Amino acid sequence: MVPTIIAVGAAAFVLFMVMRARVTSEFIDGAKARSLVEGGAVLLDVRSPAEFADGHVDGAKNIPHDEVAARTSEVGSTDTTVVVYCRSGIRSSRAKAALESAGFTDVHNLGGMDRW
Repeated sequence: MVPTIIAVGAAAFVLFMVMRARVTSEFIDGAKARSLVEGGAVLLDVRSPAEFADGHVDGAKNIPHDEVAARTSEVGSTDTTVVVYCRSGIRSSRAKAALESAGFTDVHNLGGMDRW
């Protein structure tokens, strides 16, 4: 029983590390994000409205990650450059995928707001 628990725990840890590496490898750095926004990209905060109200990057538009797919018209046309962020990078990764599924071709994931 104990070896099984250890094996399952080790497998879960390895899976977590692989997924974390996959998510973080898609992040852009703050300098790149600022450059894109200065060049006209839409800055999209995909945290909850309460989190947004507690503080956000100046100029960001708030659309919670679970509403992005239904609210793409608020982001712009599918050729709009978009930079998404959240608290840690998980929700922004989901929002990036939703935008790309909707046909957006130039979406960048900053990850957590602290990377700005």
